[in-house]
Amino acid sequence: MNDPGHNKSATLELLDRVWTQGDISASDSLVAPRYTIFHDPGDPWDGQMLDRSGFKERVRLSRAPFPDQRFAVQHLVAEDRSVVVAWNWSGTHRGEIPGFPASGRNITMSGLTLYSFEHGLMTGHWQCADRLGVYSQLQRNSR
Repeated sequence: MNDPGHNKSATLELLDRVWTQGDISASDSLVAPRYTIFHDPGDPWDGQMLDRSGFKERVRLSRAPFPDQRFAVQHLVAEDRSVVVAWNWSGTHRGEIPGFPASGRNITMSGLTLYSFEHGLMTGHWQCADRLGVYSQLQRNSR
């Protein structure tokens, strides 16, 4: 099944239920048994292939410092087996990131992610995100 409409809906559901709400179990119906992070500089999982439990652990660890994180979709385009989403992200820095103790301050970031799909399930992503901007905000906050 290569239904761009389904893939758009699945992408929105992943961003909302899994990443924003923290309903990690929802990824079972959205993510393929093997998920590849093709390109995501600054992400500790860059270049790795994850099984579903590895995907869930990545979400859990990534959300921990920012448990109230939110994704705001700015633009969404779907074509055949790909969905591209431009997003803004924000979250309150409530948990430690190596070198940066929790500050309680709001941190923001923007990015662009291309999700790949096979048979209606996400198989991986290629992403550019402003992680340098996040670290800059964290450094300002730690002074």
